[in-house]
Amino acid sequence: MASSLLPGGPSLRNDSADAPEASGGHMLPEAMTLSDRALMLATDLNRMLGQGQDIPLSKTDLPVAEQGRIKGMLQKALALLGTPYRWGGTSPDQGFDCSGLVGYVFRNALGIELPRVSREMAKTGEVIDRDAMTEGDLVFFGRRGRVDHVGIYLGDGRFVHAPRTGKDVTVSSLDSGYWSGKFMEARRVDGI
Repeated sequence: MASSLLPGGPSLRNDSADAPEASGGHMLPEAMTLSDRALMLATDLNRMLGQGQDIPLSKTDLPVAEQGRIKGMLQKALALLGTPYRWGGTSPDQGFDCSGLVGYVFRNALGIELPRVSREMAKTGEVIDRDAMTEGDLVFFGRRGRVDHVGIYLGDGRFVHAPRTGKDVTVSSLDSGYWSGKFMEARRVDGI
């Protein structure tokens, strides 16, 4: 597939919400505030997109207007990286749980109102085969046939989500680590 969504080395590409931190320090200074980190990431993303390094889209050719909407949604989601997890949270100020993050991004970037919890979100839109997923699709995870987690697909086997207490909004892989064994389905929401 085309270039990666996020600039950076292998540490960003193989991120897992449950993986131990790599030794050798952090990419961002501990003293940076969350809003400074988000601003820095948003600036880098805007610079990357402005230089023609488009977020890769699927094999399906989408109309230009739809490509712009999806890019805007992904930028909105990625600007929230580092926001703390908070059960029941629905805003950057209070933090997010998984469905709170997805609902916030869809509402603020696309004007689409989704159900509040992941189980109900998993009943919206149309089911998409894993090999047909495109950027902006919802990815659902769970155990014993019950959905209990949701994220937004970024392409290249990666998704953005609010993983759990003690972990911030992050990008993880569908293909390895904890989340690969929990994947249940993907859905495309009407209107994107």
